[in-house]
Amino acid sequence: MTKSSAEDRRLVRLTKICLALPEATRECHGAHASFRVRKKVFAYYLSDHHGDGIVGVTAKVLPGDNTALAAANPTRFYLPAYIASRGWVALRLDVGAVDWEEVAELVAGSYRLIAPRRLAALVKALPG
Repeated sequence: MTKSSAEDRRLVRLTKICLALPEATRECHGAHASFRVRKKVFAYYLSDHHGDGIVGVTAKVLPGDNTALAAANPTRFYLPAYIASRGWVALRLDVGAVDWEEVAELVAGSYRLIAPRRLAALVKALPG
């Protein structure tokens, strides 16, 4: 991973979390990034996506969990454009203090849903 000195600190921290997962890679797309395992995306970092002014991380969750999270805490969670209907949720990184443990849990859960079984099994289920 090459990091410019101007790279957002939230993206740097998220990258460290994501790349600690087996065979994870990062692709940068301007102000956004995608994190993949064997070519399948398990997380996105979005910064001002389509001018919405939001900085967040998106992840795949179990069916229905995305709408439940967004309804329970709409100041922190939202349904991301285009992919919410496929079970994705977004966690804002631009409001209040970021709970990086929560981010790591969200990303690890997404990874386990997306990664091949053998790789997913290497990531311990987090207590919850």
